Amino acid sequence: MVETEMPGSLDEAALRQQVAACTLLLNDLEIMGYSGHVSARLPGRDAFLIQSFDQSRAELTAADLLVCDFDGRVVAGNDRPPAEVYLHCEILRARPDVQAVAHFHDDLTTVFTMVEGLTLLPIKNHAVRWADGIPTHPDPSHVASPALGRALAATLGSCHALLIRAHGQVVTAGSVPALLVDSVHFVENARALYQAAALGRVIPLSAAEMEAFQREFKRDKHVAKLWKYYVGRGRARGLLPKEWSALL
Repeated sequence: MVETEMPGSLDEAALRQQVAACTLLLNDLEIMGYSGHVSARLPGRDAFLIQSFDQSRAELTAADLLVCDFDGRVVAGNDRPPAEVYLHCEILRARPDVQAVAHFHDDLTTVFTMVEGLTLLPIKNHAVRWADGIPTHPDPSHVASPALGRALAATLGSCHALLIRAHGQVVTAGSVPALLVDSVHFVENARALYQAAALGRVIPLSAAEMEAFQREFKRDKHVAKLWKYYVGRGRARGLLPKEWSALL
């Protein structure tokens, strides 16, 4: 599935607005709570943007973001990075195709790691994003060291998302707008599966159905449509500053 890079190669100022907006929107949607973080690779550098350890996810600004290198060191900014900065370091180091990473702790989605034999399956059409699988990382620890980050990146492999047992979720994408859209769909799919299982035998998407949807699906247009919707919703609610002109 081809990634979108909407709206093209971005400078740091534009990426700061996107990362801050994505964080604020995920928090407003109750996908990301008091912990969790969004990162974005800085073009041409082994470095990325990420929020600090204790900055509120409900009040983040573009100026608050830190620049960290792939060893987790802060190279721009005055605060300390989140404890799990190595989750982002090692995924971005291992996966040049990944431009943005989200880590959050949606309780219902985490349930799928806590029951023996239970698997998070693609059940809604946009969940074909994870047709290659949604692995579960077996170590529930906070990813607070390079070694733990490398182990998680190895579990992720070439997939686009994973679950961390009894802990949370990681979603990756080729742009920050795509990351927001994928995070929303990831949680939607988990909730749909949970609700369907309560009614009876679940019928997941078949391989043929997923292949057909992928052939027809215009990911770049879908991401642009939903990003515009959520940004517009955020602006109407006073969540996103109108002066963040790089969002659309």
